[in-house]
Order: sequence, then C-alpha cells, then structure tokens
Amino acid sequence: MRLRWPLLLVLLAAVCAAGCGSSGSQAARPPAAVAAGEDPEPVIDPGTAPIEDLRPAPGTLPRVRVLGRSPARVRLRQGIRSGLAFDLGSGRVLWSRDAHRVLPIASLTKLMTALLVTEATRPRDVVRIPRDVARARGSRMGHLKPGRSVRVEALLHGLLMSSGNDAAVALAVHVAGSQRRFVRRMNERAKRWALPCTRFADPHGLDPRNTSCAEDLAQLAEHALNDERIARIARKRSAKVRIGSLGLRWLATTNPLLRVRYPGTVGLKTGFTNRAGRCLVAAVRRGGRTRVVVLLHAENPGEGVQRVLETLTRNGT
Repeated sequence: MRLRWPLLLVLLAAVCAAGCGSSGSQAARPPAAVAAGEDPEPVIDPGTAPIEDLRPAPGTLPRVRVLGRSPARVRLRQGIRSGLAFDLGSGRVLWSRDAHRVLPIASLTKLMTALLVTEATRPRDVVRIPRDVARARGSRMGHLKPGRSVRVEALLHGLLMSSGNDAAVALAVHVAGSQRRFVRRMNERAKRWALPCTRFADPHGLDPRNTSCAEDLAQLAEHALNDERIARIARKRSAKVRIGSLGLRWLATTNPLLRVRYPGTVGLKTGFTNRAGRCLVAAVRRGGRTRVVVLLHAENPGEGVQRVLETLTRNGT
C-alpha cells in the first residue's frame, strides 16, 4: 500500500491541474462578439470603457416606458410621425403615437450636450472659443469669434435658447478636447441610461445620423428638467448674456409655446432640419403637475402640444 500512495498523489495532481486549466481558459475568453446585423454606432466607436461603466447607474433606470396601447386618444389637426406625453412626477405615460420609431432629432440632440456640460463645468468657468466654431453651420448664437473668452453659462443660454450650433461646438471642445471625444461620451451616456433608440454623431444635431425615438427623448427630458441649471435657462423667453469684451447681448428663445406665452410653459427644446422636420420637447406646469410632450417631425409642433395637453385635461388624464 505504501508503494501505491505516490502514484495516487501524482494522479490527483494531474486531475487538479487539468480542471484548473480548463476554468482558467474559460475565464480568459473575450466577451461575445456583436451579433450579426446589429447596428453599430454611427461615426463614433464605443471606445474601450469597461462594460460595468456602461451599465445603468443606480437611480438612472428608465421610468417612462410605453406598454401596450396609448391610454388616451388625441386627434391632431396636423400630422406627426411620432409623439409621447407623460407626467413628470410619476413617469406615467399619458399618450403615445409610434413612440419607438427611430427618427432624426435635429437640435433635440442638444439636450444630451447640455447634460454632459453641466456635469463637467461650473457656471463661471471660462471657455476659449475654438477654431472649430467658424465651421459651424445652421442656427448660431453669434459673436463667438475664435480666441474670444466666454463663460460656460452664457454658452448654455445660446445652446438652449437660440439653439446655437456654434455654442454646441465650443462647449463640446471645452469639455472633451474635441467634438469626436465629446460625441463618444454622448453615446456612452445613452448606453448607461438605457436609451436603445439613441445614437449621436455630433453635439448639435445637424447630422441626420443623430437619431432617437419619443420614448428615449422623454427620459432625456426628465434628466434635463431635474438639472437646475438647464431648467432655469430653458424656461426663459429672452435673456441678456455677456460675450467676452463685446458686453451684453440679447438672446431669444426658439420655443413656440414660450413665444406665445402659453400658460405654465417651463421649457424645453426645439429642433429643425429638412430630414428631421420640426421637433419639440415641451414641458408645461399646471395645478401642481408638470406634463411633458415630445413631438417628432410635426407640421406645427407648438399647436400640436397645445392640442395634446388640452385633450388630456378634458379627459381628466
């Protein structure tokens, strides 16, 4: 018997080594490849951030979700491609129409831009306007000459009120060092917040590959309205901001509800390109409740929001 023990020990060691080697090999396997046919991110790759960093953070799981048929019927006098209304306090969906349809979102892109900027900056931080701003097309805040120094909060006013593409570029470069790196952060945040329809290709929305759906935009609106700096700016009809050595300059909102002083309007953001059509995320507070309406590719989004809200009020929704 004593002669057999060494042989038995050798056999046990061999079995253990084989088992440990097998489990180690499994642990070292790379993550599964992207499934065939899955749509990759436009322009910007997902980067090398750890997978756990892209999971929904505590407290950021989506609340606004369309389940089944729309709880209310709204007859609009003009066409839209997609829409949704919800109660900000509870997250309850009050009305929806094709809310998962993925569409270009134009300057509604700037909601994510503003959220990342407020996270990374303080209001009195100074931005040195980069050369990239000179190439920004479309709507502009104006007066943003490369090399000029402007405070972050002035640029946020230009971003949210005037929908300035030049302000979006300046803020993106200030926060991330380049537009490309900033867009990568935008897409990472969309993943973290579980926004499956949403992809970004630039910080302002001119590129038609900036896409989302009404349901995702409802959740972006919720984040924006809970951000004190964004909410304070988005409710203004007009404002004076200081632009470097030029001094004070007037800015006016693009929000059609604020322009006509629609009662209770507290924001939020407009968008328009030929591909996206006219888009609007509007927030209206009445009777202690805030309702948010998202309309995508609408003929007259201001009128459409009013009709949605008036129908919900008549129905007691």
